Order: sequence, then structure tokens, then C-alpha cells
Amino acid sequence: MSKVTKEELLSVAELAMLELTDEEVEMYAQDLSAFMAYADKLNELNTDGVEPMTHALQQVNVMREDVVADVLDREEMLKGAKEHQDGEIKVPTILSE
Repeated sequence: MSKVTKEELLSVAELAMLELTDEEVEMYAQDLSAFMAYADKLNELNTDGVEPMTHALQQVNVMREDVVADVLDREEMLKGAKEHQDGEIKVPTILSE
């Protein structure tokens, strides 16, 4: 069983730029030790013949055919714009030259 020492925890906390109180160090060391013990327990399982997976649920992407179509009428769309010119929507300038 893996036990996370206070020194190991403080080393990782330093790398992560975390400041921990003595109480937090004690609590997190115990918690991480429990997680590591659980991981060790899982490593005991026989996984021969088990296919690796990236997600617990089977997911399939449903792709539609990519067809070019006019979805919106340009003039109808421009009616909803505050300002437009030459078929394009005008927006406020945000970058100066």
C-alpha cells in the first residue's frame, strides 16, 4: 500500500505553488494515501482480454453530409443588423491604426 509522506506532499505543493497549513498537509496526505491505496487495489484486477476504452459509454458521432446551402437570405438577415453597408454588417472599430 502506498503512503504519501508529508515531505512528498510538500514537494508537490511547492511545484504547484500552493501554500498549505500544517492541518491541510496532514489531511491531504491522508486523502492522497487513501486514493493511492484504492489505485493499488484496482491494479490487482485481472484485465486480460478487456478492451481499452476512452469513455465508459459507447459514443458514436453522427455526422451529416456537408452540403452547401443558403441558410439565410442576406437581405432578411441584414434587416436585423443595426448598421450595414454593401451587404456586410458594420461593427464598431476596436483597433486603432
